Amino acid sequence: MARAVAARGHAVSIYTTDRELEPGEGERLRAAAGSVELHILPQHFPAPFATSLPLARALRRAIPGADVVHLHSLYLFHTWAAARLCRRFGVPYLLRPHGTLDPFLWQRHRRRKAVIEALFQNRVLRQAAAIHYTAAEEAALAAPYAQGAPAVVIPNGLDLEQYATLPPPGSFRTRHKAIGNRRIVLYLSRLNFKKGLDILIPAFARALRRAGDLHLVLAGPDDGMKTAAEAWVAAEGIAERTTFAGMLDHPAKLAALRDAAMFVLPSYSENFGIAIVEAMACGVPVAISDRVNIWREIEAAGAGLVAPPEIEAVARQIETLAGDPAAAAAMGRKGQALVSERFSWPRIASELETVYRSLARDKAVPRTP
Repeated sequence: MARAVAARGHAVSIYTTDRELEPGEGERLRAAAGSVELHILPQHFPAPFATSLPLARALRRAIPGADVVHLHSLYLFHTWAAARLCRRFGVPYLLRPHGTLDPFLWQRHRRRKAVIEALFQNRVLRQAAAIHYTAAEEAALAAPYAQGAPAVVIPNGLDLEQYATLPPPGSFRTRHKAIGNRRIVLYLSRLNFKKGLDILIPAFARALRRAGDLHLVLAGPDDGMKTAAEAWVAAEGIAERTTFAGMLDHPAKLAALRDAAMFVLPSYSENFGIAIVEAMACGVPVAISDRVNIWREIEAAGAGLVAPPEIEAVARQIETLAGDPAAAAAMGRKGQALVSERFSWPRIASELETVYRSLARDKAVPRTP
């Protein structure tokens, strides 16, 4: 997002911490940032709050010269520090909650969050120039918790040239011999509690009994659910029809999408779902839940199937796509058209620029420090 805005001639800087960064990853990110200034500051105790006084000092120097601040995530130290400095220096900020105001996630750890809300988070929401949602559905679901702040809806995007040329068919199968020639039902996301793996695995088992000739690929890093997922696979007796592919780099991800018959994500909550957009960019038909907040756009475009996150409903999605390859291929083509029309970074950067200009015009007179 930052690179796309910078490409339109703006000076863009990212300030963040080293939270969850692997050794050497900071340098890789700096190299990928291009013309965007990337500042990575150390995190320290208390770590769960992502506390970083060095970040606060860096923001104290940077924010007075900014026209607008795009603030990401809630309930963390940087949210408090950046919003406080924006108020102090009269700089408007656009706040992006990244799905944390979805009722499913808003309810989690409610007591702890209520304390943070009382301390600062509700005030940060109320005083935002606007809240940035990536789908109209996300904005509607978040409205009861947004403290009355105005909403803007601008989606995530892709660098479409990275998806224009796919590997030759069969390269993913070659690396995973157990798949053979079976049609691949691809899950590509974190192995996380909210992604609906407890639904997908038994749903696939049902579809397998009725449709046959299918193979489930679970690709993505373990985010606390791999052990449970392996147990569910064993309980359903589908270990020989399931591959845990782990984290895939970009070429391997493209190979998996190239060989997939369908992409399935029955999430309980998904504020956007960039992996879904990647699948559509590669022409893969998608089967998603109606808790994925871009489901209305996908359904309207005819780019995939939408159903509640329920075992039988997801099983029927898989059977439908497996049973009619021509219709599935047509959905894939419609998905590619939707991505090109709605989810490309140049278009999104233009929308962001319009919002930034509007907010910058309302920049307040700074308060005396």
